[in-house]
Amino acid sequence: MAYVITETCIMCGVCKDQCPTNAIFEGEKRYFIKKELCISCGACAAICPVGAPKDEKEE
Repeated sequence: MAYVITETCIMCGVCKDQCPTNAIFEGEKRYFIKKELCISCGACAAICPVGAPKDEKEE
């Protein structure tokens, strides 16, 4: 399962820098994860200060 970035994203960008597959991209109001590139490693969720990335099965 891939991760998704929820509306709590504050656009700080730390998740993007941690993603080993470069699956995270900047959107207008928040970052987003390209599902086909996400390997569900959880690096983005571990570093996010507001807990915006969630495993899609949790959503």
